[in-house]
Amino acid sequence: MYVVALTGGIGTGKSEAAKVFASLGVPIVDVDVISRHLTTAGQPVMKKIADAFGQDFVTESGALNRPAMRERIFAVDADRKKLESILHPVIHERALQELDKNRDAPYQILAIPLFFETNRYSGVVKRTLLVDCEEPQQISRTMERSGMTETTVRSIIAAQASRSYRRALANDIIDNTGSFEELAEKVKEKHEKFIQACIDSE
Repeated sequence: MYVVALTGGIGTGKSEAAKVFASLGVPIVDVDVISRHLTTAGQPVMKKIADAFGQDFVTESGALNRPAMRERIFAVDADRKKLESILHPVIHERALQELDKNRDAPYQILAIPLFFETNRYSGVVKRTLLVDCEEPQQISRTMERSGMTETTVRSIIAAQASRSYRRALANDIIDNTGSFEELAEKVKEKHEKFIQACIDSE
């Protein structure tokens, strides 16, 4: 498998970049999508979350109360780590299963916001692609998209790896300070580069 990790801080435009890659026929395995599915009503992991955090963090339907949990884990670091210890192993297993289904594709995208914060996927990833922008843009985009307060967004950014750290480690970087059309063109350029890299590695 030739797997490219698509990563970046909150509000940098990873999801938009992933949509462009998908439009080009590239398989996308998104750990956020997997996480959202695992925390819906009836999923086994929800019992573990309820046992660890209490019913205040579970909706009446039995799904994860995302706003309440978000506020809690970014206020209490120990609780963030506790939630990660419950979710991340299950997400990892499911992501590997999804990647295996796409092994015949020239390459595929693993969309993972916290790639540089964890070593779980380093064994399967060939290259890393960072989508990046200035912090004020991260904050404004996230607030506009999600309705979070600036304080909440800043706490999330603070809990993630720094921009300089991610930029130093990434194999490829897309500067997403412009329009969606500009982002799409940059994604297409990377797509052609990755296709050629797959050909060269055969």
